[in-house]
Amino acid sequence: MVEEKISWLNGNFIPEDKAVVPIMTHSLQYGSGIFEGIRGYETSQGTSIFRLREHVERFINTAKIYGMNLGFSQTELENAIIEVVKRNNLKSCYIRPFAFYDDHTVGVGTSGKKISVYIAAFPFGKYFSEADTGLRCKVSSWHRIDPTTLPIEAKASGNYLNSVIAMKEAKASGFDEAILTSREGYVAEGPGENIFLVKDGKLLTPGRDSSILLGITRDTIIELMRENGVEVIERFIHREELYTADEAFFVGTAAEVTPILNIDGISIGDGKVGGMTKKVRELYFSLVQGKSTNHGDYLTVVK
Repeated sequence: MVEEKISWLNGNFIPEDKAVVPIMTHSLQYGSGIFEGIRGYETSQGTSIFRLREHVERFINTAKIYGMNLGFSQTELENAIIEVVKRNNLKSCYIRPFAFYDDHTVGVGTSGKKISVYIAAFPFGKYFSEADTGLRCKVSSWHRIDPTTLPIEAKASGNYLNSVIAMKEAKASGFDEAILTSREGYVAEGPGENIFLVKDGKLLTPGRDSSILLGITRDTIIELMRENGVEVIERFIHREELYTADEAFFVGTAAEVTPILNIDGISIGDGKVGGMTKKVRELYFSLVQGKSTNHGDYLTVVK
């Protein structure tokens, strides 16, 4: 017998297949939902959710940017997430909090529309099948959206149409993933990942002014590498610097740390997974899997 999956909707734990909304729901029509992506990892202490507090904070901040009253406190949302993971008896998993306008009238206006909050969790492994072997990427002809168009620091559903079209172009051209540039032509990020380059023993990554989402995994990598004596520089990165980098890799909740071996048909470094990338992966997985003694506060154990 298949075990029933449990989700959380507006304060109630319900079977996942009972969480239904009308097809004409506002957020499905207009992309007005907001969401988070969070991972749980199997550790020696049990399933541990990585940087739960920071993810929920960003979820709440996204709601503030869009003027959405979620109706639940940070503590209530965190406890609901923990309980969903627990009730589904999950070990390594992906967690998706989602808030949306639960209203099926036609019209882009949101005044007076009901807001629903939903939490799902499910088993999850590698996002990229090439996570260990490395990706082939294409610099997209589509630019990353900028702050004059939409709030780029908000993790909103509509923003990701930008990612969808860039990824489609890359896949249609025979590549694994896209890299987007800002309107000014500087390197920004992948469709769902932040990007790092390695050059002369230093880590380079686009800064806040490059129209990026301030990733929580990105923040973690910067912190870990500086603690381990590696200089990390946040600055504008020109497209041609991608081609002359010694190494490159993506980071993100789903992507974790994924090497990039080729961009636009040009091999990065020697075309193999480099030593710095391996070091980043080792430190990151040691942390999220509970093997590191540092940053224990980043892990919320599901009890």
